[in-house]
Amino acid sequence: MKHISLLIPEGDVSFSNLEATYKMFTKVNEALQRTGQEPLFQVQLVGLTQDARITNGLFSIQPERVVREVSKTNVIIIPAVHGDMPQVIAANRDFGPWIVHQHRQGADVVSLCIGAFILASTGLLSGRSCTTHWLAADEFRKMFPDVHLLPYKIITDEGGIYTSGGAYSSLNLILYLVEKYAGRNMAIRASKIFEIDIDRHSQSPFIIFQGQKEHHDEAIKKVQEYIEQNFQHKMTVEELAEMAFLSRRNFERRFKKATSNTVMEYLQRVKVEAAKLSLETSQDNVNEVMYSVGYSDTKAFRATFKKITGISPLEYRNKYHKAVAEPIMR
Repeated sequence: MKHISLLIPEGDVSFSNLEATYKMFTKVNEALQRTGQEPLFQVQLVGLTQDARITNGLFSIQPERVVREVSKTNVIIIPAVHGDMPQVIAANRDFGPWIVHQHRQGADVVSLCIGAFILASTGLLSGRSCTTHWLAADEFRKMFPDVHLLPYKIITDEGGIYTSGGAYSSLNLILYLVEKYAGRNMAIRASKIFEIDIDRHSQSPFIIFQGQKEHHDEAIKKVQEYIEQNFQHKMTVEELAEMAFLSRRNFERRFKKATSNTVMEYLQRVKVEAAKLSLETSQDNVNEVMYSVGYSDTKAFRATFKKITGISPLEYRNKYHKAVAEPIMR
């Protein structure tokens, strides 16, 4: 039987992470028992102190055990904790040595959504890949520059450390773990019970590009604003460098440092964001949208769009166009 330590951190913890994780593993146990098999998982809520308690105003959760009482576990799951991330990390730093020790003993370590901040603070993600909610990507990069962040991914799996993307994509990671521990058939069964797309791998379609302007390079910020207002028109790196009164080399270096994108990557992302909005709200076909955002090469537009969002323009339109989405909400 696998012992799963579902952490109860200090702070504004995601109840949905806790409830969904607990329920999915226990439902797998129930399914096994119905066929005469032994349960596979023992899930325990583990906190820093016995007095730890989290509440959402309606319900309260208290840990069953404290970390000092858990000498050996197989899986550690860190839920999302909302709030000021340096404060969240400070409040939960005492989990760190225990998590590292358990991982060295062979435990898998899992973070859900922005639980990646707590995981990264242990040092276990240093030099590794991880994901988190795309809205938290810029802050994560600033706090943990030695971690290879992949904010478009739903799941990462590297060396016994697992992370999930934003919000309810944590369900995809728990399902992934069910498949690892209980097999593909059980994972498929769980995906049907909980109505989860078992093969969803990317959160790129959900990312809203908000040009990175949390920097103090005013020359670069001016160019960003120009790109966002004139993305339909052709522009070259040389023209943009002249606008900033910089050499091309210095301009490209400063632009990448300020925005975490090359100039052309930034321009592509602005164009694709405009295309996404048009595909969601207008009646224009894909080619008309392509021309409206400044592309004339169909192949290049489709390739760029898919690279950034993970799906084709037509698939995006079919999935997110207002006329298609409205009946689902009724």
